[in-house]
Amino acid sequence: MAGMKPWTLRGGVAVVTGAASGIGAALAVNLARRGMHLALVDLDAAGLESTAAQARAAGVNVSTHAMDVADRAAVAALPAAVLAAHGRVTALVNNAGVALGGLFEQVDADDFDWLMNINFGATVCLTRAFLPLLAREGAAQVVNVSSIFGIIAPPGQTAYAASKFAVRGFSESLRHELEMNGSPVGVTIVHPGGVRTAISENARLAKGLDALDVQRERANWRSLLALAPEAAAETIAVAIERRAPRVLVGQDAKAAALVQRLFPVTYWKHVARDLARRIKRKPA
Repeated sequence: MAGMKPWTLRGGVAVVTGAASGIGAALAVNLARRGMHLALVDLDAAGLESTAAQARAAGVNVSTHAMDVADRAAVAALPAAVLAAHGRVTALVNNAGVALGGLFEQVDADDFDWLMNINFGATVCLTRAFLPLLAREGAAQVVNVSSIFGIIAPPGQTAYAASKFAVRGFSESLRHELEMNGSPVGVTIVHPGGVRTAISENARLAKGLDALDVQRERANWRSLLALAPEAAAETIAVAIERRAPRVLVGQDAKAAALVQRLFPVTYWKHVARDLARRIKRKPA
């Protein structure tokens, strides 16, 4: 980013949410190998310890914080706990996220709010909590994981797409404010495509969905998750190191973003055709 101070990951301290599995776990290990100390956050305490063990093998200090990122009291207490363990924070990676399947009319309002509170609300609360600590540094970075569904919005993903578009809008506006005020804190927005994580398998489902339809849809989406979490983590880590304002992760994300730019209103019919072809080509 123009005007941003150069920085190095080595010796810094990164707070990584959703670190028990998937992209969060892979990114934590990648950052550890680049010399970053880590404060790992997730509701899954056992998964956190597994990630922490891999990260510690790189010779860095790692603390684990088992908590619900949607719990505002727990978020408010987290900066003090991280400072006690590490003394500083140079990067915040808001990666924790959940999914919710079903059409808008099928999705319960409480489930919709549950997803928004985790995917978007927690991102805002964590950023608010850690921004004062990040601003103490000569250079620091907020890294917010959106999705390709923060650029395109497929049917059946109203809650998820709404949350990821919100993360994108929040992050872009925040970056402009920080730049305007000469802050040492930069913002990187991450838009992953199909990464092989368990988020779709663990998705909460709207009540009354047909079990066979759910099974078929999950199989279709699973067939599109081609990129290994480790490969996604490498792309994200390089973007953080470069303080890139935005990173598209995976060729599918880059292709979908291009189609959206070319056809900002009618992009979905083009993307849907491509997805249908890719699903048909996948082995059962």
